[in-house]
Amino acid sequence: MGISWRCGEVYIVVTRPPAISGREHDRRLPGLNHIALHGGSTADIDRIVGQASAHGWNALYGDRYPYAGGPDHYAAYLENEAGFKVEVVASTPRSG
Repeated sequence: MGISWRCGEVYIVVTRPPAISGREHDRRLPGLNHIALHGGSTADIDRIVGQASAHGWNALYGDRYPYAGGPDHYAAYLENEAGFKVEVVASTPRSG
């Protein structure tokens, strides 16, 4: 059992061996917490957040967006219905 995401030539696959107990993923339990990816510019991050719900992802820490990771860390934190968390980080500093 597993899940995968693809973007062009890049893809990520997360699987669970059949011998592992538990039927659902919970990022707050031991194991995979989240994965962090570069997402482009701050405008790209904003666009990703704006389109996330249409692709099955919900924004986390909305009251602290885009600085939930700290004042110098422009990022979006997203979670899907399976409980997987993705951190999408701006690779360029915020301008203006």
